[in-house]
Amino acid sequence: MGCLLCKSEALVESKSTYFAQTKDCYVIIENVPCMKCEQCGEVVYSLSVMQKIETILDKIQNIASKIFIMDYSKAA
Repeated sequence: MGCLLCKSEALVESKSTYFAQTKDCYVIIENVPCMKCEQCGEVVYSLSVMQKIETILDKIQNIASKIFIMDYSKAA
């Protein structure tokens, strides 16, 4: 799989920070596993990681106030 942005084939395993805005709050999830382009820095998440992020976001909407920060490795 190559980079969707610059088409480079130089993707490496990495971790990133995922930002989301839900109806009621802003969410920051740290240390999310991803593939990162060495050329442009574009981040690509696997389907399983995106499914876990969606689960996390669904749970957070019930408990968060305005800003919620969590570590992916502790939630996964």
